[in-house]
Amino acid sequence: MIFRQLFESISCTYTYLLGSRPGGEALIIDPVLEKTDRYLQLLDELDLTLVKAIDTHVHADHITALGALRDKTRCVTVMGKKSDVNLVSMRVDEGDRIEIENIQLDVLYTPGHTSDSYSFAMTDRVFTGDALFIRGTGRTDFQHGDNADAYDSLFNKLLKLPDATLVYPGHDYKGDTVSTIGEEKAFNPRLQVASAAQYADIMNNLNLPNPKLMDVAVPANLVIGFSADAPEIKAATVAVADAVDLTGQADILFVDLREKTEREHDGIIPGCVHLPYQALRDNIKPGGLLAAMAKNPDQKILLYCAFGERSVLALQEMIKAGFANARHLGGGFDAWVKAGGAVENPVGPLPQG
Repeated sequence: MIFRQLFESISCTYTYLLGSRPGGEALIIDPVLEKTDRYLQLLDELDLTLVKAIDTHVHADHITALGALRDKTRCVTVMGKKSDVNLVSMRVDEGDRIEIENIQLDVLYTPGHTSDSYSFAMTDRVFTGDALFIRGTGRTDFQHGDNADAYDSLFNKLLKLPDATLVYPGHDYKGDTVSTIGEEKAFNPRLQVASAAQYADIMNNLNLPNPKLMDVAVPANLVIGFSADAPEIKAATVAVADAVDLTGQADILFVDLREKTEREHDGIIPGCVHLPYQALRDNIKPGGLLAAMAKNPDQKILLYCAFGERSVLALQEMIKAGFANARHLGGGFDAWVKAGGAVENPVGPLPQG
């Protein structure tokens, strides 16, 4: 595995880049907007394709690079289901798994610093965001922070990991880079408490100033979606009410761009074909499955994903490649479910494209 810990000095943010192998896939955790060009340069130097960009929570001290990286690399943006952000490609929750080539992150819901804080664990390390720092913990006095939730996240989730687990936090203000769960149990002063009440007493008396960029960063980080108002996109967007009426029509093919785990968890639109978003470019090349489907001028291709972000990105790629019969489902599968569209909960292996 390729692993890089990157530092942004203004907000003291750590960003983590994980790559499967030279020439392989990569994901990035908690990227900072001002460092976007550096991330792109490093991806190029290491010959990595960015597949997923992840935020542990809605940040108050810097503006996320999720949107910028998505626009420049076509990567999938990922945040927790408890987040109020307006649009990301995937939303994950406790027990889910984020996967790229040869790398898996287990999702832990660790609220307390904020109500939408998540941590991501591997077999030997955990990325704790602002839930657990090296010899510290995340403050709980804004963005629906809660001392009791923080105590539970720390003592009943993160500190239950093996002592040898490496701790990679979202920030450090002293120059430390990595710790372990065992070290934090032994030496973190905020963890030397016998009860949630004692922990709350510590946190209630921190008297910290608000982050300098809070009034700018939080609103910006809640609106990282992109505009789908380009004329060619608007013309090729099918409203969910209209899409529901199209099911079962022979000339309409629903193409599911979500990952296998999303389909298993949330269900599928009956009769759809599964072509994961990350394989799109291969499928629209000559000889690819979507290219073959598009040869029939009477065949309409209706792309859908979870919330509409991946399907817009895919539609843009297809329009650029000359596809005239591609459309996308506005609002994605989420809008489909809310509109009462038929959902099939598959038993056994899902159909693959």
